[in-house]
Amino acid sequence: MDVIDKYIESFDPKIKKTLKEIRNFIKKEVPEATEKISYGMPTFYLNGNLLHFAAFKDHYGFFPSPSGVEDFEKELAPYRSGKGTLRFSFDQPIPWNIIQKVIHFRVKENMNKAGKNVCLNQLRRFAQKPSSS
Repeated sequence: MDVIDKYIESFDPKIKKTLKEIRNFIKKEVPEATEKISYGMPTFYLNGNLLHFAAFKDHYGFFPSPSGVEDFEKELAPYRSGKGTLRFSFDQPIPWNIIQKVIHFRVKENMNKAGKNVCLNQLRRFAQKPSSS
């Protein structure tokens, strides 16, 4: 059992189920990313921190960095709770289509920052991948 599994296992079954869904969704979207714990939260890493997610008292937190939120300001307004922070209430469905757009944006951003170290095939894959609305 890795550190992220241990983090997820520390929650009640319903919360645990959703955390696993979030993790698997991100893994499906960015299989090249590695996982670690950073700032006490599950973190996906690809040429730098890509995003963090966590569960709190009454919501899930999704932390894609300020740029990952600012570019989708209008769509994310109902979920925004701070600079680079999204908040999804336990009693509401997770907006997977919005999360997908943010993930793709952050992947492109991190790959562009990495410059020469970037695998061009990865960048092309995200440039061509349609976002579902």
